[in-house]
Amino acid sequence: MSSRAIVTGGAGFIGSHVVDALLADGYAVTVIDDLSSGDAGRVAERAELLELDIVDATALSAAVGERRPSAIFHLAAQASVVVSVEDPARDCDVNVRGTLNVLQAAGACGAPVVFTSTGGALYGDAAPTPTDERYIPEPLSPYGASKWAAESYVGTWARSSGIPHAVCRLGNVYGPRQSPHGEAGVVAIFSERLHSGRAPKLYGHGTPTRDYVYVGDVVSALRAACGRAGTYNIATGVETDVKTVWQELSAAAGKHIEPELADLRPGELTHSRLDIGLAERELGWRPQVAISEGLRTTYDALVAEFGAA
Repeated sequence: MSSRAIVTGGAGFIGSHVVDALLADGYAVTVIDDLSSGDAGRVAERAELLELDIVDATALSAAVGERRPSAIFHLAAQASVVVSVEDPARDCDVNVRGTLNVLQAAGACGAPVVFTSTGGALYGDAAPTPTDERYIPEPLSPYGASKWAAESYVGTWARSSGIPHAVCRLGNVYGPRQSPHGEAGVVAIFSERLHSGRAPKLYGHGTPTRDYVYVGDVVSALRAACGRAGTYNIATGVETDVKTVWQELSAAAGKHIEPELADLRPGELTHSRLDIGLAERELGWRPQVAISEGLRTTYDALVAEFGAA
């Protein structure tokens, strides 16, 4: 078997951390990323970077076929809820057709795929908390719908091919390298606002809750899921409201800025907390970083990044 891994979306926030971990494990790593939201500067020098859109099936198949990886970590996605509402066709192209293209390319060389999906946006507001993987998704946004459709392809291809593809439904991931631009990375957005001394906007008046999970814990979960067939929630099982995140980061920064309160945006959840019992039992994985520790570490790292930009 090859000791090469491919990471789609490897120039992104989470993907670049996966690349670093695989390199440390001794893999040769190829990153496939169209750089529409990723940053080539995040990609380690020892990794190969191919600027390629996963929607281009011919180019993707050729790239994967040439390298014949032993595993593919599929993180490339259109990940914005707001963008998915504005342009659901593009969201579907990237998240559904792109995932199908990855699965077909992986199948040609027998490589297992670890697919990163979403937890909160997939399950919807009616889900019981904590939500486990048996709950039938009721997504509120095209983004959630596209991830659910992609999951179905992952499961179907695993069953029909016998290749152990895995789905990891992530909570709200935060950590170093997260971009403060856009709506997805609230921890990064808040950190940037604190650093620059500007008030942030707390949507839902600060009351919506999320299951925040540190990026290092997510990377270890994705590695544990490689070669396993199944669907796993990857989070902490702890619910934290947006206001608390702002207060924790403010304490880390040693600053007090009164935030602006605003209504929740279309397609966004009010509450989310995931049951991680299956990942604990089958993958032997547990998150290691508590949110107070993770937020402080993230703030310090992001401030250093803002200063270097």
